[in-house]
Amino acid sequence: MRFFSDHMPKKIVVLLGHPDTGPTRTGNMALLYETAARKAGHEVKRFNLADMRFDPILHKGYKVIQECEPDIKAFQEAVTWCDHLVVLYPNWWCTMPALLKGLFDRAWLPGVAFRMRKDWFGRNIGGWHKLLKGKTARVINLSGTHPWAIWGFFGDYTNEIRRGILWFAGFKVRASLFGPSETAPEWKLNEWRRKVIRLGTLGE
Repeated sequence: MRFFSDHMPKKIVVLLGHPDTGPTRTGNMALLYETAARKAGHEVKRFNLADMRFDPILHKGYKVIQECEPDIKAFQEAVTWCDHLVVLYPNWWCTMPALLKGLFDRAWLPGVAFRMRKDWFGRNIGGWHKLLKGKTARVINLSGTHPWAIWGFFGDYTNEIRRGILWFAGFKVRASLFGPSETAPEWKLNEWRRKVIRLGTLGE
């Protein structure tokens, strides 16, 4: 596929944040995005949360830095390498699955995703350095309820990952929210699929 002048090939990481190893609609969207991106000439590295092996519990916070398992290190290196990160996950209780949160708890370490501002004595002086600044990210979320209904009752249910995790590290983040995914008619699913394919093609 030939790119327009303002859409050059990108280095993209696709993270399927569903802990189910079986087929899911979230997984289908990840495959559509990845396939379209590769077809358009982007370089893609794919991670499936369900296949990654790591302890998702940050046992002592940052008092003791746990040794990172190979899958954590590979994810950290890929995020550092990429221009664009795509995270796809289902909405469970107005947030991400616990295993996905555990991945970010373990991978989003000082010196990797951020660094707090300190004085000569090592004391925090406020603010932080965004070590992943200049990158972009896309959050793709599937929910069992219409996104506007969730917003109306519970507020922004992607704020934790969009701002608390990705923006904090320097990403410019956009979100695509699809729902209700479990009862959507085929024409609506096809509409969502076309949007995801377009995003993959453009690397957005």
